[in-house]
Amino acid sequence: MNIDVPVPDDLRELMAAPKCLDLRLPKPQKLSVQLPSGGTLTALHDIGKAVPTDCSLTFSLLLQIMPLMASMECVLKILKLLKPLSDAVTSLPPTPKLIKEIVDAVADLAPCFLSITPAGMIPFVRDILCLILALLRCLVGQLKTIADVMGGLTLQLKAAQDAGNDDLVKTLQCAQENSLESMQHMMNGFGPVSVILELMAPMMSIAGVGAIKLPAVGDASSAEALSKTMADLQNVVDTIQGVVDKLGGCPK
Repeated sequence: MNIDVPVPDDLRELMAAPKCLDLRLPKPQKLSVQLPSGGTLTALHDIGKAVPTDCSLTFSLLLQIMPLMASMECVLKILKLLKPLSDAVTSLPPTPKLIKEIVDAVADLAPCFLSITPAGMIPFVRDILCLILALLRCLVGQLKTIADVMGGLTLQLKAAQDAGNDDLVKTLQCAQENSLESMQHMMNGFGPVSVILELMAPMMSIAGVGAIKLPAVGDASSAEALSKTMADLQNVVDTIQGVVDKLGGCPK
């Protein structure tokens, strides 16, 4: 027997299924920054993450702007010097005002000349090497952790096979495959570090530091190659630490 129970309108509205309008994601704005040169920086949509929002797009722009602004300082000072030099050449003889502008611009540009001397390059090289050192230690530590997990899985897998526990064998094999995949992804993380070290070679030369290269990364499926890779990486970590110590040590 069915009995209809009257429900107040406000409760009925509260229990009703939400409308699409209530669940619809807000559309992010198109964010961009116009550069002094006339170009434009546009916020990037990271398709590997969640649906972008105004906050994430703004943060994307800030990540692009920070290195750009840092690299523009000396360029702007050079342009500031070139302007009065151009005026002086095109309006000979140069006026006292133009001469003063040139002198002031040269004085303002003087700190940029330090970038091609050891005194100016050493702090930059040291700080970048400190970042690389922290990253390498993180990656090596995670490699060791995954290697330990794989070692434990190998022992458990052998015990399960000896016991004839097929279900456990399949589970452990799946866990082992996942660990191998994680190991390979971790090794891929060394690629950008190697590129940065190659790009830094000229700067390290100015700072009086020899070039540093990462060893070739071995096959994650080979325990012997993995052990050798971790040993080689540890040697690189020790080398970078020695270089950083000579340059004054990492900031604490």
